[in-house]
Amino acid sequence: MRPTMPEAGRAPGPEAPDPALEIEAQAVRLLAQREHSRHELTAKLERRFADESAVRAVLDELESRGLLSDARFAEQYVALRLRKGFGPLRIRAELRERGIADALSEACLDLGEGDWMDCLRAAARQRFGEGPPADAREQARRARFLQYRGFPESLVRRYLWD
Repeated sequence: MRPTMPEAGRAPGPEAPDPALEIEAQAVRLLAQREHSRHELTAKLERRFADESAVRAVLDELESRGLLSDARFAEQYVALRLRKGFGPLRIRAELRERGIADALSEACLDLGEGDWMDCLRAAARQRFGEGPPADAREQARRARFLQYRGFPESLVRRYLWD
């Protein structure tokens, strides 16, 4: 006959792991690879874990411990995109897609117009070399490229016609 109740003194079976610990471990692994915005990390964790309230609670805890920071993410993201030759309009849009508040984006993108012009010149020099555009068609090609990269039309015009 099989006992229906566990016997006294018998070791309990393996317990289910705490979901918050699993969520935190996954979040820390992702943050160790690179900075993430809270929005990005939430999306990644919610695809893997069904308990949305546990995900939010873990992310709140990580923020309070300083392991997750939208400000730090935005600063690093802006620096990366600047090095790759992107302008403020494109970077601002990409930050918005990643859930960064507009006020925080503006603070991180607060470079002087001269600094943005230097970035624009560097991107153009890397793509087209040192020489000026040979004709109107080449000028239009450069303008399209720089606008695609996220530089405002006013800076592109100044670069091309100065």
